[in-house]
Amino acid sequence: MLTTTDHSRDSAGLTYIYPVISRRSGGLSIGINLNTNNACNWRCIYCQVPDLIRGSAPPIDLALLEQELEGFLIEVLQGDFFTRQAVEPDLQRICDLALSGNGESTSATEFEQVVEIATRLMDKYRLLSDTKLVLITNGSLAHQAHVQRGIARMREFNGEVWFKLDSATDSGLKRINNAALSTQRVRENLQTIASLCPTWLQTCVFKLDGEGPSDIEKQAYMTFIKQSLDEHIPLKGILLYGIARPSMQEEAPRLSALDAGQLQDYADQLRQLGLDVRESL
Repeated sequence: MLTTTDHSRDSAGLTYIYPVISRRSGGLSIGINLNTNNACNWRCIYCQVPDLIRGSAPPIDLALLEQELEGFLIEVLQGDFFTRQAVEPDLQRICDLALSGNGESTSATEFEQVVEIATRLMDKYRLLSDTKLVLITNGSLAHQAHVQRGIARMREFNGEVWFKLDSATDSGLKRINNAALSTQRVRENLQTIASLCPTWLQTCVFKLDGEGPSDIEKQAYMTFIKQSLDEHIPLKGILLYGIARPSMQEEAPRLSALDAGQLQDYADQLRQLGLDVRESL
């Protein structure tokens, strides 16, 4: 049975495709996992991927991916998938196809071709009016031409990017994401991606060693948003969320969820910047 707290990549018994009942999307998100080797170029301390390693996606079997995605779409649209999984009636809809898995999706050499497969099948099964194609990314490979082409194509098919921004300080990026890049480079990557496709910031907030984000971190984050808006980076809004599933990283014992009130207070502060903020525990 699918739940909002179980995002297992193996739940459908497929190589690349997995279903998620998404609390942020409000229904079924069909995940496309290109990082079947559990490799990512970042190592976020809250990441739920077991045996995570540093690296890129392996070669993608495009024919198998297309076969799995089409077969799963047929099962959902024409079969009894929702009944068998006991999905609540108000969640029985396909909200999105999400390029999101066990690592950074854009690290796949075949990223552009995967976008082409997904958009072609969305068109074939008439999903374009009600279903989004979502890329969840850390944005670190935005400079690569094939990544830019894939993201630009997403825009033509109701696409949307969720751009990871867990900290707006260099020290926070290193501490939370183990990412060796500056906030200035993050802003440049954000500018590139947001100019190609509608983009939300996706931010995970939590307690580390019993403490939530510091005032310094919050102020730096808000300053980053203000400066981005001043530079006319076209942001759709902020997806602010807590940790609902256990981390599989060595820092796991040090992590805990924010209280609902703390998350709400932070969301209210961010709304003062004039952006749409959607929070979820």
